[in-house]
Amino acid sequence: MSNKKSTAFIWDESYFLHDAGDGTLYEPAGGYLGADCPVEKPEIKRGVKNLLERSGLLGKLAHIPPVPAAREQLEYYHTARHIEAVKRMSIKGGEDCGDSAIVGQGSYEIALLSAGGAIEAVRAVVGSGEIDNAFVLTRPPGHHAQADGGMGYCIFNNAVITAKFAQKELGVKKVLILDWDVHHGNGTEDAFYEDDSVLFISLHQDGLEPAGRGKMEDVGVGKGKGFTVNIPLQAGSGDAVYRYAFEQVVLPAAERFEPELVLVSAGQDGSIFDPLGRMMLSCEGYRYMTRAVKEVAGKYAQKRLVVLHEGGYSEAYVPFCAHAIVEELSGVVTDVMDPFIYAMAGTGYDELLPHQKNKVDEIRRYWLGS
Repeated sequence: MSNKKSTAFIWDESYFLHDAGDGTLYEPAGGYLGADCPVEKPEIKRGVKNLLERSGLLGKLAHIPPVPAAREQLEYYHTARHIEAVKRMSIKGGEDCGDSAIVGQGSYEIALLSAGGAIEAVRAVVGSGEIDNAFVLTRPPGHHAQADGGMGYCIFNNAVITAKFAQKELGVKKVLILDWDVHHGNGTEDAFYEDDSVLFISLHQDGLEPAGRGKMEDVGVGKGKGFTVNIPLQAGSGDAVYRYAFEQVVLPAAERFEPELVLVSAGQDGSIFDPLGRMMLSCEGYRYMTRAVKEVAGKYAQKRLVVLHEGGYSEAYVPFCAHAIVEELSGVVTDVMDPFIYAMAGTGYDELLPHQKNKVDEIRRYWLGS
């Protein structure tokens, strides 16, 4: 019997030391806003690692230590000006490298390690074939970061850097990036908006952050037209709505594209308990999406799948959502159950209402005609 571990979990204690700044929600303290801990706090992702350890699941996963991303790898997407600005700010700490993307003391090196963890995951999945898939506890997150500046807690765009690494250094031609963070992955979209070698699919809450981004009509331009698929879902969408969106849009688009590598920007801020979103996903919703994308990777990409943690701001609930994702990736079942599922009774989190179905149907028709 083989002792090969099919799934890797990549993290580093440094990830929990990144200082995203003190404030109230996503605004700096001052005036009428009293100082509070930010919603993007290390305890959330530390809780993910701790739950995996306590359940025994961590011991059944391969551990691959992250290596800092090289400067030239950052420059696959980011400008030298942005990189140098982050490096400079990191010496003193407490500065914003764009729009609500605080660089703490030493954050430059931690951000290199965050991007590097994603790179090492892809290297193991594609380059060496050591593992089938991986979950990377990336912090700081990345999907909002743009070429010339950070945004929304994101300093460097881990998904973009990793996709370009796979193409430039490992010879991967076609990459699917699926982003199910409750906020639109504007930085990732910008990187590939004119590119037909990357299919970017984003499910997000309609009209949330960033303002004006992630519209159904945004499908790419030039040779990239049709290779961006935006699925803006109405506030209050839960497990059933996401399943329907997968069945009607995500899976058909992925199957048409036939990716060689699948990356997931796996925010867990679409949960019913998240303070920054108004969606109603449960742990089982995240489990379903993971199962579906794992099947896509198995069918087209030789199982090569890397999941990157993005947002998620419920300290109590995110660890259980992430645990469900990792269970599904690894195929290992533990005794961990959703401790809050009882509180969702009567909320309609697993219902597909007519207006929600109509919205997804509209998106499907637009996608098919784009």
